[in-house]
Amino acid sequence: MSKLPINSDLVGLATEPITHAWTERDTMLYALGVGCRPPDDLDFVYEGRGPKVLPTFAVIPGLRAMGRAMQQIDINLAALLHGEQSVVTHRAIPATGTATVTGRVANVWDKGKAAVIEFEGSATDDDGPLFDVTASLFVIGGGGWGGERGPSASSAAQPPTREPDVVVERDTRPEQAAIYRLSGDMNPMHIDPDFATKAGFPGPFNHGLCTFGIVGHSVLAAWCDGDVERFASISGRFADQVWPGDTIITRVWDNGDVAVVEATTQRGNVVISSGTATRR
Repeated sequence: MSKLPINSDLVGLATEPITHAWTERDTMLYALGVGCRPPDDLDFVYEGRGPKVLPTFAVIPGLRAMGRAMQQIDINLAALLHGEQSVVTHRAIPATGTATVTGRVANVWDKGKAAVIEFEGSATDDDGPLFDVTASLFVIGGGGWGGERGPSASSAAQPPTREPDVVVERDTRPEQAAIYRLSGDMNPMHIDPDFATKAGFPGPFNHGLCTFGIVGHSVLAAWCDGDVERFASISGRFADQVWPGDTIITRVWDNGDVAVVEATTQRGNVVISSGTATRR
């Protein structure tokens, strides 16, 4: 089967519905992959305390649907970078469950030397809508076909000039990416030194979705009082790599039930920009 070229004709490309089942083992492994550790994070890594499920776990079923769509498109994996991500939860994700996940290509933008493919996914279970995810993928060398350039970052998501209301620091382990990939994101960019250097990087770096999960956990803990029922959504743009062992510093500017979110490393480089979060 020939693969589809990157252009605006991809818009509307849909996947067949996928049945995705998970157990508490999967949710606990995901929690470990995004830096949860006992005893502070016992609720997420111990079945005797639930376990609770991090809302950003939604990216794991969403990734499967996105992968099905990407298999139909002519993309060099080494040229693929994750640009943006969002998660909207309609209620708390159960520790064990089964959902039907659907996905589609929502937009394709021509950035000149690159293309951006925007993917949307939704999951439902027996109780109704569970979560929605959106991912923007940056394809190096995929542009130049004369399409629309697309929108730029919203100014509404830029940090205000005042000091943040919440600051949370979480360090990453040298093996963080090796643990995170066991939840399903097997891109060799994040573990194989040869693959990473051939793609132009000094070495493997952490998954963007791992960083996203760490930031989401920080927002949940400090802005939603750890209450997964209150957490409604989070979105952000991947601005720079996180290297194994980096510390991720999440800053939150509270505007009621909406917040602006930004994350940096200990070196001061921004790794999640244009971030927003909402709570119930």
